[in-house]
Amino acid sequence: MLWIIIAATISYLAGSIPTAYIFGRLLKGIDIRKHGSGNVGATNALRILGKKVGFLVLLLDILKGFLPVFLIAIYIAPQIYLMSNETILLIAGICCICGHNWPVFLKFKGGKGIATTLGVLIALAVHIPSLKLILALVTFSWFLVFFILGIVSIASIISAITLPLYVFFFKQSQILILTSIILCIFIIVRHKSNLMRFFRGEEKPLLKTKPKNSS
Repeated sequence: MLWIIIAATISYLAGSIPTAYIFGRLLKGIDIRKHGSGNVGATNALRILGKKVGFLVLLLDILKGFLPVFLIAIYIAPQIYLMSNETILLIAGICCICGHNWPVFLKFKGGKGIATTLGVLIALAVHIPSLKLILALVTFSWFLVFFILGIVSIASIISAITLPLYVFFFKQSQILILTSIILCIFIIVRHKSNLMRFFRGEEKPLLKTKPKNSS
């Protein structure tokens, strides 16, 4: 039981590292939560801090989802006998995403979890081979919607909806189906404001926005 708590805690704290907030403070001396969409994620970082920093934040947010799950699979999961390795990794992944969405370091007001969820799914696919095709299909769904609309939030929501559909279609375990539904709900709830703006015709395509000058 102690190892399970350790795995969950490590995952949550890793996910809680607010990369966009840190870069905003270090590079421009701003609180990114008070600029643009107010989100501490890669998309807002790209708009406010520029493309290079935005893509760096994206990479780091993916890594903070990938590394905890990947390392827990190697070093902690073998120490736990109360549940399967798959279940342990799924718990770690959910905790990591919760850390990004509700980070302890920012009074539980965080990002929307797309990049970190991607990192978690990549790590899971390394240890659960049947997830590789599903991850590829979900990623394709994201790029397809983004290519058509140019809107990150809608591409993220649609791809999130496809995740449990693909998991169910390819007959994955019940715990994996349940986890995919939880992740889908997380993403839809975190993008509620984006959905409202989209239906009002106010959600802007990413490529038509420019970084703001903070001076």
